[in-house]
Amino acid sequence: MGAGKKLAAAAGAQAAPKVGWSFVRQALDKAIDGIGPLRSAAESATTHMVDAHGDVEQAIATLTRTHVVLAGAQGFVTNLGGIATVPVSVPANVAGVTLLQAHLVAGIAHLRGYDLDDPRVRNAILGCMLGPDKVKELVKRHSLPAYPMGIATAEVHDPGLDRLIASELTGELVARTIGRRAVTLMARRIPGVGGVVAGGTDAYQTRQVGQYAATELKDRRL
Repeated sequence: MGAGKKLAAAAGAQAAPKVGWSFVRQALDKAIDGIGPLRSAAESATTHMVDAHGDVEQAIATLTRTHVVLAGAQGFVTNLGGIATVPVSVPANVAGVTLLQAHLVAGIAHLRGYDLDDPRVRNAILGCMLGPDKVKELVKRHSLPAYPMGIATAEVHDPGLDRLIASELTGELVARTIGRRAVTLMARRIPGVGGVVAGGTDAYQTRQVGQYAATELKDRRL
């Protein structure tokens, strides 16, 4: 690794947000209930369902596309500044993309017939946000008892999973942030490029999360 890349990686690690597991739970609550101009996940999903004339899969597709665009836009805007803005922009970027991804997965869960007030479903939403590779790793290690679908449909709610999944997702968010910063900090040397790189990365990761949720959370109404 060259000296520039080493410096960028170190700066990325230093810029990683200092967040606890409660940050993830709060973001999920806000995504489900709505905050400011962001409507509740159920309301937003229902609007897409109406526009899709009752076609659940079409509604999920448009819901995902909308959130991908929003994630890309917030990633672009929060990373327009130079390296000096990193201490402020990184936490804002992470908070924004976390809220949007939670809102997307909760919307998909609602469209598939899950009760968003059910703590099992809320844990399954966070599980989907971890992504397939991380979930597979945790299940293999027996850290998670099941994949998101199994968690959402478990016979009883396991309170111990509340903090475990949130903590795992927090660690994953920080790891993703460090990886992104190593790239975007290099790009920030050229005005505007950092925003393009970060926006593209956030959009891609949001699409991946949406696709995993759509695959994992089977339709409960069938």
